[in-house]
Amino acid sequence: MDTQENGRTSPLVVLRDVAKRYETPAGGVDALVDVTLEIGRGELVAIVGRSGSGKTTLAHLVTGIDRATRGEVVVAGNALGSLSESALARFRGREVGVVFQFFQLIPTLTILENVVLPMELAGRGSFREQQERGRALLSRVGIEEQATKLPHALSGGQQQRAAIARALANDPALLVADEPTGNLDSATSAAVWQMFAELNGEGKTVIVVTHDRETARSVPRAIELADGRVARDEVVRRSSSGSSSSSAEVAHA
Repeated sequence: MDTQENGRTSPLVVLRDVAKRYETPAGGVDALVDVTLEIGRGELVAIVGRSGSGKTTLAHLVTGIDRATRGEVVVAGNALGSLSESALARFRGREVGVVFQFFQLIPTLTILENVVLPMELAGRGSFREQQERGRALLSRVGIEEQATKLPHALSGGQQQRAAIARALANDPALLVADEPTGNLDSATSAAVWQMFAELNGEGKTVIVVTHDRETARSVPRAIELADGRVARDEVVRRSSSGSSSSSAEVAHA
């Protein structure tokens, strides 16, 4: 696919003929089958589909949490299949920020300590610089006043904001959120989606895995998975007047 012809920027994420098969006592399960797609730098993309469609598996492959059984996964110029485990860990720490449905904040650390931790692990900056960036990120997501509290003292929406701040700690090229609003009420979910849109507006590449088709309609591009395959890849462009139109739609039967 020529990303210049359809208006997208150069790809940050490339999957070529990717398959993922899990072996179970009952036999093999194909979570992804022959997935080929590109996601450009600066795109905001929703990965949608029913439970078991392969959405989370795709997120795990792109973030280096898991490896493909077959095919090629390239993110920010890194061919993930060829990286050693230590190199893959460095890639995850520097190039990708991940936001989980259940927040995954460390309960014994304060909110600020949770946000600073990725910088400590990556050896980024001095203690003072880490503290300053951590507080700046908490301010960015609107919860700087919660910096010294433990996670249990925060609401679900505040914890998810803290998780987003932590994912941005090392200024990754890619932000991936896996069902980030699955535990939140509708108003808080809308606020989190708005935050992703704002981050994307600042140039961050954002992939959001979700089963919420209604909300995903507001995202510039939606990739639908069904039975481990790309069923639809739809790009919506907004004109200068603010209207939306479908500029490209590819369906795979």
